[in-house]
Amino acid sequence: MAIKDVLLPLVGEPRAAAIAAIDKCMAVAGNIGARVTAMAVEEDILVRPKVTISNDLDNTAMAEAVRSVSDSHGLLKAFDAAAVRFGVRNEQKLDRLAAADIPANFARCARLRDLTIVPVRTHDSQSEKIVERLIFESGRPILMCPEEFVAELPVVFGDVVIAWDHTAPAARAVADALPMLQSAAKVRIVTATDDKTPAELESGAALVSHLAEHGIKATFEMVKIDGSSVGKVFEAYVHANAVDLLIMGAYRHSRLNEIVWGGATKTIIGRPPCWVMMSR
Repeated sequence: MAIKDVLLPLVGEPRAAAIAAIDKCMAVAGNIGARVTAMAVEEDILVRPKVTISNDLDNTAMAEAVRSVSDSHGLLKAFDAAAVRFGVRNEQKLDRLAAADIPANFARCARLRDLTIVPVRTHDSQSEKIVERLIFESGRPILMCPEEFVAELPVVFGDVVIAWDHTAPAARAVADALPMLQSAAKVRIVTATDDKTPAELESGAALVSHLAEHGIKATFEMVKIDGSSVGKVFEAYVHANAVDLLIMGAYRHSRLNEIVWGGATKTIIGRPPCWVMMSR
């Protein structure tokens, strides 16, 4: 299925890196011919009130906090400029929500979109919460745009890598990414393992055969973990091979397990090494 309807969640301040990420996301959307809905959120920030002793103030007034909001209008202005520059059909929506409600709101909106493109700040708790809620509650794939590497990110995904472990999330990610895979010049299937078991070899070969039925010529290889972590292995692989897009399933292990001990998903979400498409 072609990707034609995209959600772009926007929250925070119009920093230079955020604006550059919006620009790159819109360039990708324009390249695939998708309509983009920008969902901007004015974030309510509770400010601790000053304590004032006065007989004129009742208890209710003293208990209320002052509210301020983030500059979502600046983000929408950058979005509008990028939409015009790249000729992208678009819609804009603006909500005002408490910070705790933002991730769930984005996930609900994403359910009726083909894809959500998410600008991601490195090791940022709000970005991670938004990505995780989209993964678990939208039922749709996400495409992460790392602000840290935005200047280096391509608009066309010519060199694509599939992180393959024969799990259900990985299979879902492959299916969701078929439009990207069919337009790629080079597709590599990579399994991170120290074992190189017959089952892993057979699984990789089977995926090569499956993709061939969709007109996709792919190769399969294994890379050693060798005392590292799977997430770090793929991060290093991406940088060593100038990969444009990494496709992977999310949370092979339980989410709690990855939070406590770490895992590939948490590593990649915290600092995506390139464009990363995830499904679960």
